[in-house]
Amino acid sequence: MAFRLAPTAASEGFRLEAHDTVGSTNALALDRARAGDPGKLWVVSKKQDSGRGRRGRVWATPEGNLAATLLVVTNAELRLAATLGFVAGLALADALDAVVPKGRIAIGLDGGSDGKNRFELKWPNDVLASGAKLAGILLESAILEGDRFAVAVGIGVNVVAYPKDLPYPATSLGALGAACDAETLFLALSDAWSENARLWNDGRGLAAVRRRWLARAAGLGGQVAVRIDGNVVRGTFETIDEDCRFVIRDDEGSVLTIAAGDVHFGAVASAQV
Repeated sequence: MAFRLAPTAASEGFRLEAHDTVGSTNALALDRARAGDPGKLWVVSKKQDSGRGRRGRVWATPEGNLAATLLVVTNAELRLAATLGFVAGLALADALDAVVPKGRIAIGLDGGSDGKNRFELKWPNDVLASGAKLAGILLESAILEGDRFAVAVGIGVNVVAYPKDLPYPATSLGALGAACDAETLFLALSDAWSENARLWNDGRGLAAVRRRWLARAAGLGGQVAVRIDGNVVRGTFETIDEDCRFVIRDDEGSVLTIAAGDVHFGAVASAQV
């Protein structure tokens, strides 16, 4: 099966550039933007040789996994454009719900979960299944002429394989018993993106995105540790604020708002992280 767009996405003017293998779908998308592409372009591949995660970390995409980047060209201020990562998380979770049979995935997040979501969203950019990282999202941007921004919304999903040498649990759809290939997942993702992007509405619908995101949030109300520039802050995960920043109440009762950091839940939050 070849990669293809959902009919809803094609009817809304989205386009597709598919590859057997690439260096980085994000890098390719930004190259297209600098060359004048107007956006609404999906760049996808089942193999990526030089993918990146947050803070320059390597994100491996072996053959059969999904590397997908949507190029968004927008006049929205960069602060709002940065919240597209939350749109991406919702779209991917919706797509996974659509293509993975019910009963295949059981959430077991360290720290507790009521099990209402098979796929949960971990702030700021991960999708979890059974408490382990299934997917990561990375936004990269470039300034264009005319006060516009190009935003590469990169989405990497462990479909058939996952890395074993990580400091946190990871998994793949295959390891969880879900028979879904990268092409099928992308088809559902391109459909789910359209719905969630309409909700976001160039940032005007961010409050609605925030509500939807919180309904899928991993670890909400539980113990959390956040590593910020080498320091660790511990407390209770209370919410994300109107700008989608992480809000915790520390052990002394103070409320802290965090714009960037590495989050750990449950028993891991009580240990050294």
